Amino acid sequence: MTHRPPDLMHPVRWSDWFRTVFTLALAVALMGEAIHVHRSFHGAPHWLWTSVVWLFVVAFVAVGNFAVRLEALLIGKLVTARRGIASGAIVRLVATGLGFVVLLFGVFASFGLSVQRLLITAGVAGIIVGIAAQQSLANIFASLVLLFARPFHVGDDIVVRSGALGVVEGQVRGIGLTYVTLRTKEGTLKVPNSAMLASGIGRNAPPPAPPTDA
Repeated sequence: MTHRPPDLMHPVRWSDWFRTVFTLALAVALMGEAIHVHRSFHGAPHWLWTSVVWLFVVAFVAVGNFAVRLEALLIGKLVTARRGIASGAIVRLVATGLGFVVLLFGVFASFGLSVQRLLITAGVAGIIVGIAAQQSLANIFASLVLLFARPFHVGDDIVVRSGALGVVEGQVRGIGLTYVTLRTKEGTLKVPNSAMLASGIGRNAPPPAPPTDA
């Protein structure tokens, strides 16, 4: 049995763009129809317009779920082609999360709920969650900064200088959403991304070649 490469390693084709744009446009159209029915069919029997709204919402969720996965995969492929599969996987995960948040707001709007009030509620909830999960969110945002700044790559031998960590030398084995994995002389070390971002990072130079006899 042959080993298939991960989805992110596949090249981006025109069919990927077409499917993504088509499903996104279809999802937006279904949401618009659901909102239109909710606002315009109040003269009809309640069970009728409610059933029609639910029909459009279910179709919107089904198509929207597919569209979110397609757009996240497309963005992940584009990032992978330029910055590697580790970066592509992080961006794909973030794009998927943001896409489902937008999908959720679309469902609320389809039922006539005030998006402005939902945004205010979401903002307050976001502040509370941000305070409660400050360290985790700091690691996630730090991973995005490391992704685009690229102070090191997987496989690099680096030196990390930090007040909390001291001086750590090791090889980068992985860059995740919350941790950077280093292989040191003492073993595997997982360093939080926020700590890596706040540290001084240098690359170990290869040892000089031995002199050759003339």
